[in-house]
Amino acid sequence: MDKSENIVERKCFELLEQAVMKEATDIHFVPTDIDYAIHLNKGFKLTKIGSLPPQLANRMISFYKFLSSLDISDKRKPQSGSFHRKILEEDFSFRVSTIPAIHYQESVVIRIQKHNRVKPIEKLCLKQEWAEILRRTSQMQQGLILLSGPTGSGKTTTMYSLTAYCYRELNRHVISIEDPVENKHAHLLQIQVNEHAGVTYATGLKAILRHSPDVIMLGEIRDSETAKIAVSAALTGHLVYSTVHAKDPVGTIYRMLDFGVSLEELKQTVICVASQRLITQKNNELGVVFELIEGQAVEKMMHKIQKGERFTNERKSVHELVNEFSQSPTKL
Repeated sequence: MDKSENIVERKCFELLEQAVMKEATDIHFVPTDIDYAIHLNKGFKLTKIGSLPPQLANRMISFYKFLSSLDISDKRKPQSGSFHRKILEEDFSFRVSTIPAIHYQESVVIRIQKHNRVKPIEKLCLKQEWAEILRRTSQMQQGLILLSGPTGSGKTTTMYSLTAYCYRELNRHVISIEDPVENKHAHLLQIQVNEHAGVTYATGLKAILRHSPDVIMLGEIRDSETAKIAVSAALTGHLVYSTVHAKDPVGTIYRMLDFGVSLEELKQTVICVASQRLITQKNNELGVVFELIEGQAVEKMMHKIQKGERFTNERKSVHELVNEFSQSPTKL
């Protein structure tokens, strides 16, 4: 390794250390007309901490992509991967996401997560009622628990909290399949999606069913095959957690119908549907609000959908909760 490569590697790790010391959640490399602006994200606030000449920034980006097993030569398509490293004597995961910009530049975001940092579900929820519902549904032997919300709303964090509860309190065997594995957890047997090697959500889910899991965490339902296998796993005696891109709980069910899952199958498997938002509270602390539908409300929702009628949740909608608890609407 020549001297310039040593400098690039050193600057890459120094930036990671700086971000960890400042308790940032993300590092942003943003290309401009003359350089790359470097921002740190903390509590939904982006702060510029400096800039880098394009040549150095590109070499640093290539190094981060190398660590994440991404294609260094390809700047024309979005890529996502992760790597792990010890910083200040603590283990961290770094998720690297790239998107192409003009003139063969790339915009890059590095998500920072500490290993084995699981927030108990009662500390995650702003109302204890929500924590009690999520714990109660997690105690069931089988069924499908679906979480929805925009990117960055904390869905994966919620699933980690619930699977930790299943492992530690209920003594259950938990397996996850994720794309990528964002954070290493001792309570999970974690499988990473690798489409180049033929490991998709669907094929990975088929494989892990042979390993007798009690609980399955499926990072995302993104196609018909995965949706149908998730439902099949729930029907055959597993508790399945997953996320679906939808605006609210009712939209989550319609999204599953779009994937080709029948309403009858959803009636037999869905035990809880949640929509969540990560907000900045009026005291400047971060927290999560949930719109939850479970129990008889799930049956009522399915009945209304079958008849083509509008379903109204007796609990407050997620948008009402955001306005009630937050400084200002966030991630809507």
